[in-house]
Amino acid sequence: MVHLGPKKPPARKGSMVDVPPELLKSLNVIEESFTVKPDTLRAVVKHFISELNKGLSKQGGNIPMIPGWVMTYPTGKEKGDYIAIDLGGTNLRVVLVKLAGDSTFDTTQSKYKLPDHIRTTQNRDELFEFIAKSLKDFVEEMFPEGVTGTLPLGFTFSYPASQDKINEGILQRWTKGFDIPNVEGHDVVGLLNEQITKMNIPIEVVALINDTTGTLVASLYSDPDTKMGVIFGTGVNGAYYDVVKDIPKLEGKLADDIPPESVMAINCEYGSFDNEHVALPRNKYDVMVDEQSPRPGQQAFEKMTSGYYLGELLRFAMLDLHDQGLILKGADLTKLKQAYIMDTSYPARIEEDPFENLENTQELFKKDLGFETTVQERKIIRRICEVIGARSARLSVCGIAAICQKRGYETGHIAADGSVWQRYPNFKDKAHEGLKDIYDWKETDPKKYPIVIVDAEDGSGAGAGVIAALTEQRLSAGKSVGLK
Repeated sequence: MVHLGPKKPPARKGSMVDVPPELLKSLNVIEESFTVKPDTLRAVVKHFISELNKGLSKQGGNIPMIPGWVMTYPTGKEKGDYIAIDLGGTNLRVVLVKLAGDSTFDTTQSKYKLPDHIRTTQNRDELFEFIAKSLKDFVEEMFPEGVTGTLPLGFTFSYPASQDKINEGILQRWTKGFDIPNVEGHDVVGLLNEQITKMNIPIEVVALINDTTGTLVASLYSDPDTKMGVIFGTGVNGAYYDVVKDIPKLEGKLADDIPPESVMAINCEYGSFDNEHVALPRNKYDVMVDEQSPRPGQQAFEKMTSGYYLGELLRFAMLDLHDQGLILKGADLTKLKQAYIMDTSYPARIEEDPFENLENTQELFKKDLGFETTVQERKIIRRICEVIGARSARLSVCGIAAICQKRGYETGHIAADGSVWQRYPNFKDKAHEGLKDIYDWKETDPKKYPIVIVDAEDGSGAGAGVIAALTEQRLSAGKSVGLK
């Protein structure tokens, strides 16, 4: 999770007249290396489209392009009570989603803190018993008179899993600090349903979903102009609807009740775009981030755009200027030399520092990292934060433009969520500027752009509920929800 905190008052931009010329010269080099011109953006989009298509091919490619097994558009008329759960790193979120049938919904939620030991318990049943017990408590609280029939449940499971149908998920590997034996290689839906049955809870898990696909579907339920769901947070991702006949890797694998014209939600997982480094304009700091990361050569797009890495890019740029003898002379940089010591809240707070002398920034470095800074140094560091954030926003929208061009969407809404989208200063404006540059729109008001990025509905809550409703319809009609 990227913690950025509440929004601050608008920042003041200080003059650079008192900054030494040699420092300004080095700053200009850094600014240039983070600047992405419109022609470069368009070239990235072009390559992005070819990689999206490769991901859908039988051969596959860098971008996984995972079928989400949501094979209908929500109409907004879906109605009823659904349960959604989201298993995060520290909490289990349980949500009652009441779909009103008029494109509106109401949600009531509870959070259950995971016991500390449970992420590494040696007994896999313990985790699924905990989830089932939390569901039991929640249902008894929400429905004191009892439940008629069975409540369908949508399970947001943000861990790498393979799915041949929507109501199963084979865990590939644990992440986020989980390491429980005998779950990898097993169906987590089956493991949870087993405990639910044991406890006689009137619930059935009908859909296992990814939060980005949930963002797409929840937003489309409320807004028929939605074309994509995107996440700009710790990671980056996008989801959209493709058509079965345009997904070669599914050829011959689907049941007869899934015709070639059927739609199919695709969870792109496009943080791995351009792992071969063909199109993305990497600079020396990007190379450092990649080489010193746990998985060099992977997640190339994510490393240049996502919240997890923006503080690290700033750290490398600051150390570079220090090594040139230009800033922080004689300072104790022991902490600054620690990898990932600065999360994304650092460049965010520095960029939105409202004081002319950037005293919040001074306090941040002194208190957290143990060194003093001059006003001139802080101005330079602030400018570096601005160009890192602007580049992240501009490159991030290449995924949006690629999907829209691939699918022939000329207008529509892109539903966005994630901590960077919601709280990183100026990100929304810079993202729209990036789209404008890609398309060369003449319109000056972002609200009137043909393609507008809007705040998404809750993907892991409402989205899981809507997908449970759509899946329940298919299951009730005896239709398949995956490979034959």
